[in-house]
Amino acid sequence: MKTSAGGLRVAVIGASSLLGKELLSVLEERKFPISRLVTPGALEDAEPDLPVLDLSGGLEAVVAEADVGESDLDFVFLAAPVRRSAKKGMADSADDSSFLQSTRRLAAATRCKVIDLSDCLAGESGGGLSVPFLGRNATSDARPVESPNQRFSVSAHSATIVIGAIILRLGRQFPVKSVVAQVFQPVSEMGAQAIDELQKQTLNLLSFQKIPQAVFGAQLAFNLLPRLGRNRGNSNKGLGGQLQSELATLLGSSLSIPAVGGLYAPVFHSLGCLLYFEFDPPVKLEALTQALAGEPISIRKATDAPPTQVDVSGSSDIVVDVLTPDGFNPGGVWVWAVADNLRLTAVNAVEIAEGLNVQPRTPTQEDTKASSANPTRPPK
Repeated sequence: MKTSAGGLRVAVIGASSLLGKELLSVLEERKFPISRLVTPGALEDAEPDLPVLDLSGGLEAVVAEADVGESDLDFVFLAAPVRRSAKKGMADSADDSSFLQSTRRLAAATRCKVIDLSDCLAGESGGGLSVPFLGRNATSDARPVESPNQRFSVSAHSATIVIGAIILRLGRQFPVKSVVAQVFQPVSEMGAQAIDELQKQTLNLLSFQKIPQAVFGAQLAFNLLPRLGRNRGNSNKGLGGQLQSELATLLGSSLSIPAVGGLYAPVFHSLGCLLYFEFDPPVKLEALTQALAGEPISIRKATDAPPTQVDVSGSSDIVVDVLTPDGFNPGGVWVWAVADNLRLTAVNAVEIAEGLNVQPRTPTQEDTKASSANPTRPPK
């Protein structure tokens, strides 16, 4: 990523993660003005190379610094959980490490803007959920109100963005009686180790070898899981609750909050969501399709191939299949939508930053030296 001396000082925690790499790509594509890019721990915490999905690319003019203060930065993006203290290998249990590796200090930041993409600050108070494009398209009673005490911004889960966009467009025009949403999670939500394990499970099953289960705690290859296996400390009950809470915040009390379920799917990348709407009275499919269409949502025609997770990889669009009426309930309609989960989250986080109106700093001698003297990091 090329930097400029007159831009903003930005830190990306988890720059070597799948989400971090996607975030860096979006920052570059949208020409976010950066004078210094700090990636603390990127080399120490780098995730393994991926034979199936490689988002590494080449990062230019990256400054690897672990000990920078709040006053040294304009933005901090949390693309991965804070896992280490200033002393390498030591858990941050006391939360007394350097600024960029302390959730307590990041959540309390006032001089720089902190944007959480990875649920890293879930236990901290003072965060505000944000999906800028939903706010631009929302009615006044369906737009979340920012708290005056908000200290950091939280980028919504990619499934929240997809489901929220569809409900908002249909619910503000038509009488929605109820909504149910089923989310099919790709393993990229859990990072590169999950992708690596799914690939190994697939290959080992085909060669009749023992499969690894360190990440999933069960067989996911050629399978579906309602929750991770034993001792994994994660379940889709938690995901459903998180999505419902975020949707309630984003949609407000005037729109239907869906019942949400989740499945772990043997898919490396991109998100799938199946929604069931019940309208009372029934609404024609043509009217629903017209209300739903518009950037970033695109709708396939019946003559087109159905949208898949593969189709949307690398795209910022939410792609919806032709709407399908329920065979029993005249007011029921099925909606299938897919989106690149990492891309959607990264774009949303950068849009949050763009909307915060932080002015680029006047370049200092240190900025100019860092921009011109830092070597290019070679691709993995």
